Amino acid sequence: MLRTSYFILVCFVFPHFAYAFNALQDEPNVIERDSKYAKAEGDSKETLQDKGDTIHRGQRILASQDTKRVGVDGFSMNFKSYQTRGEGSLVSLNDRAESADSFKSREKPLPSYALSVYGTLKYPPTFTHFAYANPNAPKGGTMKGFALGTFDSLNPFSQKGNPAAELSTLVYDTLTFQSLDEPFSEYGLIADSMQKGKDYVMFHINPKATFSDGVRVSAEDVAFSFETLLSLGRIEYKRYYADVERVEVLDKNRVIFYFKNDSNKELPLILGQLPILPKHIYMQNDKNTFLDNPLQIPIGSGAYRVKKYDIGRSITYERNPNYWAKDHPTQKGRFNFDTIVIEYYKDASVAQNAFLAGEYDYRIESSAKVWAKDYESKAKTEGKIILQSFKHQLPSTFQGFFFNTRKPIFKDIAVREALLYAFDFEWSNKNLFFNQYERTTHIFNNSPFASNGLPSGREREILLEYKNKLNPRIFNEIYVIPRTDGAKVRGENLRENLKYARDLLIQAGFYIHNGVLYTPQNKPFTFEILISYEAFERICLPFVKNLEKLGIKASIKKVDDSQYINRVRNFEYDMVIELLGQSLFPGNEQNYYWNSNVANVSGSRNFAGVSDEVVDSLIERLINAQSESERIAIGKALDRVLLWGFYAIPHFNLPAFRVAYWRKIDMPRTTPPYGIDPYLWWQRVD
Repeated sequence: MLRTSYFILVCFVFPHFAYAFNALQDEPNVIERDSKYAKAEGDSKETLQDKGDTIHRGQRILASQDTKRVGVDGFSMNFKSYQTRGEGSLVSLNDRAESADSFKSREKPLPSYALSVYGTLKYPPTFTHFAYANPNAPKGGTMKGFALGTFDSLNPFSQKGNPAAELSTLVYDTLTFQSLDEPFSEYGLIADSMQKGKDYVMFHINPKATFSDGVRVSAEDVAFSFETLLSLGRIEYKRYYADVERVEVLDKNRVIFYFKNDSNKELPLILGQLPILPKHIYMQNDKNTFLDNPLQIPIGSGAYRVKKYDIGRSITYERNPNYWAKDHPTQKGRFNFDTIVIEYYKDASVAQNAFLAGEYDYRIESSAKVWAKDYESKAKTEGKIILQSFKHQLPSTFQGFFFNTRKPIFKDIAVREALLYAFDFEWSNKNLFFNQYERTTHIFNNSPFASNGLPSGREREILLEYKNKLNPRIFNEIYVIPRTDGAKVRGENLRENLKYARDLLIQAGFYIHNGVLYTPQNKPFTFEILISYEAFERICLPFVKNLEKLGIKASIKKVDDSQYINRVRNFEYDMVIELLGQSLFPGNEQNYYWNSNVANVSGSRNFAGVSDEVVDSLIERLINAQSESERIAIGKALDRVLLWGFYAIPHFNLPAFRVAYWRKIDMPRTTPPYGIDPYLWWQRVD
């Protein structure tokens, strides 16, 4: 999945930005929620905090720097003798001569300044800056942002703890950098050139690239970073790098990654988004100390350094005056503020009032109510606060009520389908969200990968290969997201929808006694919806009320951020509101969302516990598709199979970024179609 990027300061996903910011949307907004988990009521959390930072930069790894939760202890390893572990390995220094010979014997394409999956590059080798950036933006001043929740770590790549917002975006650079106005391309950054073969990619390190302590970035650092993240970093790395056979350092300037096969077309770009760690900092006495001190001030090659922090309250970044890439074409016009401060707030309403009081400079607004009503202050009247909506062309983040199918109550697909018909989006959109949202109808919503109608053409051919393992309805019925504001028929009217839901439950062996729905095991049908963000209650309460009409008792359980993260990590919930960011180029991240291999792996984002061999097979084929048309056909098939699995009740989305900012901020006139990057802004000079 090449994440399309949306850079949102103060908020989720991982190294560099990568994805489609489409979450950022709504109400509850997970994004706000943890600086680690960019979610969203509507699509994302108010702050995208944690999406870590992932969200920010076009990175693709999906983790959210702070995004989401994961909990696996790392381990120390002797880097003198690396052993293949099946998910990528590092070659010993003693083997380098042989490695170099191996590379020489291969057919080598010409070096390139950029990587692309499909199509041509927008920018030529001589480009000086991206078209949406202002290369003459003035430098100076301070930009203040906010995050919700807390943080207790300065390591944005560890499984443990809650990293401070924006660490991966501001402190670390990557081998390549993704532009925001083309979907499948990356341009060299730390790597000044790349050679992409059938089953390998070689990166040549820019001789100007240095860490903030002045030490030059080398090929050794790249190999070290890969191995460290693979073995000690968040679990997403194992999924993303699963097709890497090994990495070899050819010399101080060249590093090569060999692939297990030649079918994963996006793997070179995924590796290009590898955040580079300083080996000389973490390797001490032949031991990797990457996990030893979570509050160690990080050293990276990015534009900023951590100046100071107050655990759980604030973090301050200062621009490195000696930043090696300040005039690099991919960075020209970015990182214009001398200082970036992120203040943490425990409560969303407190954070909102703080913005209106001028305590921080901008918000990516996720709440429809706030956007519609709460900015009518004197500051806005006087023109000090500006509200602006930026349309984008990103696929919708998939947000919804996720069933935990690991729980017996939700193993029956009929039960899951029945509950889908109890959600009344139209009422919520009208009464809660000021009709600002659109219903999400697909896993790959607002994307060419969304299925439609009955399967046909190549998609049908693919599905027929699994016919004996699929629900026959897939071939004979059109999947419908039920409405509630239409004719008095099933799928368009709430009363008819609930009657259909009741019939499904009765057919599944449930029965009603004294207004209470009982399971086939003669137990009342009860379950809990786990949330950590108070605004999500607005979505839950109407849903709970409709479930009561079916005799189902659903309770809403609100817990603090840390408890929520731990419970979700360990799948200790019946139902949860979560979101899955989707990209313009869906691929490897789907393994982390739906694959059976991670269904019971602590910290994975397979919230529903999907374990289906057809889904696994389609994901593998999606990743290895050899053409864009084949990839789209496979994506549509995967979309359809997941929808008919009824693993989640889709919520809604907003195809725009809503930004509220104080007039002290100025920004480029052109907004790129595939993201929004606050680091392109600057302090207004009147």
